[in-house]
Amino acid sequence: MVEAAAPGSRHRLVGQPLLYAISVFASLGVFLFGYDQGVMSGVITGPHFRKFFNSPDAISLGTMVAVLEVGAFITSLAAGRVGDMIGRRGTLFIGAVIFTVGGAVQTFTLGFKTMVLGRVISGFGVGLLSTIVPIYQSEISPPNHRGALACMEFTGNIFGYASSVWVDYFCSFIDSDMSWRIPLFIQCIIGAILAAGSLVMPESPRWLIDVDRDAEGMRVLVDLHGGDPEDVIAKAEYQEIKDRVIQERESGEARSYAVMWKKYKRRVLLAMSSQAFAQLNGINVISYYAPRVFEEAGWLGRDAILMTGINSIFYIASTVPTWWLVDRWGRRPILLSGAVLTGISLAATGWWMYIDVPETPRAVVVCVIIYNASFGYSWGPLPWLYPPEIMPLTVRAKGVSLSTATNWAFNFLVGEATPILQELIEWRLYPMHGMFCACSFVVVYFLYPETRGVPLEEMDAVFGEEELEEALDNESERASLVNSILPTNHQSISPTRPKRSPGPRRGWVSRLIGQSDNRASYEPIRDGEE
Repeated sequence: MVEAAAPGSRHRLVGQPLLYAISVFASLGVFLFGYDQGVMSGVITGPHFRKFFNSPDAISLGTMVAVLEVGAFITSLAAGRVGDMIGRRGTLFIGAVIFTVGGAVQTFTLGFKTMVLGRVISGFGVGLLSTIVPIYQSEISPPNHRGALACMEFTGNIFGYASSVWVDYFCSFIDSDMSWRIPLFIQCIIGAILAAGSLVMPESPRWLIDVDRDAEGMRVLVDLHGGDPEDVIAKAEYQEIKDRVIQERESGEARSYAVMWKKYKRRVLLAMSSQAFAQLNGINVISYYAPRVFEEAGWLGRDAILMTGINSIFYIASTVPTWWLVDRWGRRPILLSGAVLTGISLAATGWWMYIDVPETPRAVVVCVIIYNASFGYSWGPLPWLYPPEIMPLTVRAKGVSLSTATNWAFNFLVGEATPILQELIEWRLYPMHGMFCACSFVVVYFLYPETRGVPLEEMDAVFGEEELEEALDNESERASLVNSILPTNHQSISPTRPKRSPGPRRGWVSRLIGQSDNRASYEPIRDGEE
């Protein structure tokens, strides 16, 4: 056991105040990419913006918006390696600095090419932040508060989106280029605050222990558990993390993407699917193009932006109940109920647009508010919580990197396809995304294990991997013993290919992703975690 931290903590806050302060401050990272996602939707419709860029066509406007996702996709793939090399806090700092630079380029742009460059640079920062913030949050959070803290972060994301909508609305009354430069400049202020704050935030204790900085890791754990160097829970958590690190090292496996895919294929696919469905379930049809959706329903001009702003308030409010529900109900019930409600509200939106009656504008507003509320408490926050929960420490950054890249890939796909499909299939677009909600219900129901209250180091038991490894080890020991007893002319029993015991036959979907038959058999290993 490493020496415990001295009573004089290097952090002024300890225990839950420190934990919640870290969570609130880290939420600035997700606030930034929520703000950046929403700010352009109002900016590009302003008369001064269009005049400055010589009335850009739809392709040019689409490029300005979509290149952010391209940049985010690229760096989200690299964020896993960066996070493992320089730590979670260092990656957070770099992401904030890059984002701030990109925001400055956009604010002081000289033309179309400069704006695109600024959007790409901001996208690079967003990719790093959107990957590392969920990892950092999961690694500093206790099991019984992990879900709530992650959901608070998502509220920060939606608050960023809502803030951008209202900033766009009020700045639309400014009769100059400041009407669009001010909303873009606000990004720089928040990014600079996050960059400065990341220098004083504690590093992830799990990353510190993983790179043999045990004393620092123990010190952070002590601070998170109240500042008492003799705290039993802090010592037990340190020992569990250290044992896990030693176990992974003794296995001799490389920490590569190939090994991750081979050993944790099921977890990787579940993490990626959660982010894919978060986009396919229709949120960007509403968030990116909300003013256009309201215009289709009969709200025109600035009224469409106003309705978008009002809708965003309900969106923020809907994320708050999940702070308490996620660690009481669990992940599965929230995702399943969210899939049902979002699917119904999207189908209803399409139906009201199809019948096109005088009540349609008001009915669509109600449907969109219900949709955002349903998404905000379910498929909004949980795909950012679930991947870092289920991935093991050795490949957590890489696994979350892939899941976040999936988010940005589908984000780009949906964002590019939506305006085209709005013209081609009109009202049918909304029930089409409702069908994806139905698909997500089926996938979650049959394939997603519950992770509520499970310590990160004990997640193997949820997926049945501890029992599998123990069975293989026992089989190997028995085979070695038999081989040592048998005469040399007898056929050797290979310890690497144990005979499979009879059991329930699994379907092709389970075999495809390697689902274990005992996924519901987890019991907490330690007392007092709930």
